[in-house]
Amino acid sequence: MRAFALCLILTPLPVWADDLLIPSRVSAVTLFPDGAAVTRSAAFDLPAGAHRLILADLPATTPLGSVRVAVEGASLGSVSARRDFVLPRGAGKSPEIEAAEAEVERRRQALEAAEADISRTRAEAQGAEARAAFLGRLGQGEAAMTVEDLRALARMIGTETEGALADAIAARGRADAAERGLTPLRAALAEAEQALAALVPEDAARAMLAITVTGPEGAPVQGEVTVSYTVEAARWRPVYDLRLDRAARVLTVERGALVAQETGETWSQVALSLSTARPGGQTAPSDLWPLLRRISDPVAAFEPSDLAVRSRAVLAAPQMAEMDAAPAGAAPVIAVAEFDGLAVSYDYPAAVDIATGADNLRLSLGDLAMPVELVAEAVPEFDDSAYLVASLVNETGEILLPSSEAMAYLDGRFVGQQAIGLIPAGAEADLPFGPIDGLRLTRTVLDRNEGDRGVLKRSNEQSEAVRIEVENLTGESWPVRLLDRVPYSEQEDLKIVWQADPAPTGTDVEGRRGLLEWRFDLAPGATREVALSHRLTWPEGKVLD
Repeated sequence: MRAFALCLILTPLPVWADDLLIPSRVSAVTLFPDGAAVTRSAAFDLPAGAHRLILADLPATTPLGSVRVAVEGASLGSVSARRDFVLPRGAGKSPEIEAAEAEVERRRQALEAAEADISRTRAEAQGAEARAAFLGRLGQGEAAMTVEDLRALARMIGTETEGALADAIAARGRADAAERGLTPLRAALAEAEQALAALVPEDAARAMLAITVTGPEGAPVQGEVTVSYTVEAARWRPVYDLRLDRAARVLTVERGALVAQETGETWSQVALSLSTARPGGQTAPSDLWPLLRRISDPVAAFEPSDLAVRSRAVLAAPQMAEMDAAPAGAAPVIAVAEFDGLAVSYDYPAAVDIATGADNLRLSLGDLAMPVELVAEAVPEFDDSAYLVASLVNETGEILLPSSEAMAYLDGRFVGQQAIGLIPAGAEADLPFGPIDGLRLTRTVLDRNEGDRGVLKRSNEQSEAVRIEVENLTGESWPVRLLDRVPYSEQEDLKIVWQADPAPTGTDVEGRRGLLEWRFDLAPGATREVALSHRLTWPEGKVLD
């Protein structure tokens, strides 16, 4: 196989005697989070010599600048392209299109024949009604007739009228029944027209490639053309159903992928791969420039600009602390079939159909099951109830990709949608599964002085004391993880002391300074109390931000 980068020549294309219009189809697609790499193929069978293959069924939005062509079974020559190509009248059609057009015509004729039969039947009914009306007018002005003649005429008119009306009723009944029978014929015609439209999705101008190929001297040419290009109007994203079985303490992760495309043509029976690579994103490291710092004499007067700088620093401090404590970001990845350290790729095992402009198509990527430990996590400073959290270690050997669409189910009951981050193989993670309404939380600021609400504040001192209660109103025992906090300082002059009874199980939890953790089991009907206080002092003349 010889592959060549296209040097596209956007010029009018005359029709050669050895031109061959061949149909192509999308055979393989690699979907990225934003975009796709599309491969389409077309087989050919030609007599000896040089020929030009015309591929006139590319969508008009095909990015011709990224097209690459490869030929197997022949030598590749020049390649020309046009974006506004329209097939001339009488241009060759593929056997599939000809068969679809013939089927549309056959079903249209069947529908027209049935409609003609209905029209004839209704005409028959109208004729019978006209005959009855004519009979009704007979005998008018026949006063000279004898009584017997009038009786005979009346009997004849009655009999004939009854027969005519019966014929009309029967004909209209047959017409109505036949009218109802048109519904499946109309549906069959619409189905055939849709099948034809799928083969020829647009009648307007389309992108076209003209590819010159040459076979071995004096021998017929058989081979295949492969055209590859990238598109932006396609994407995929991972989704999960997280199903927690409390009794078995097992979490089943039902993995899926939502795929969509708006390229202007339907992808039918394509080999699909999913990748987390981002060809349209950053491909080179950022530039790092020298950082110049200076010192200068302090400014005597307080400048407004200093306030702005200081305010920005104060506002940024918590964010910077969170950034420092957060794990380093990882490149987005997808399914877990193959991981080369740079990106994850997943080859879907079956050919798929993806309609253009349709809603997202969900594909299954298989299930993962892993044991979990359950804990009731309590944050009484903000919450009134504890929350069920499943702690796990990803020992499946596969990566769980980041997703904003993870649906959580507890014992088959839907509890909500959440976002999950990247969980590499071997990593630990905590996944929430909704509130435990029977585990009630209270955090009371204790009264310490008249009128004060537990806060005693002087010019250079501040203190606070709180009482935390966790009450179990459920009928079962729960392992509880209680979280609270005390302030921390990075300045030597700002002194902070704190006390807790009972003492916390852990401090500076997960590297976040000032966070405290208590772990205990809480029996049904029991209540656990924690007393927590802190005191801040600083030099006279300073203020607490």
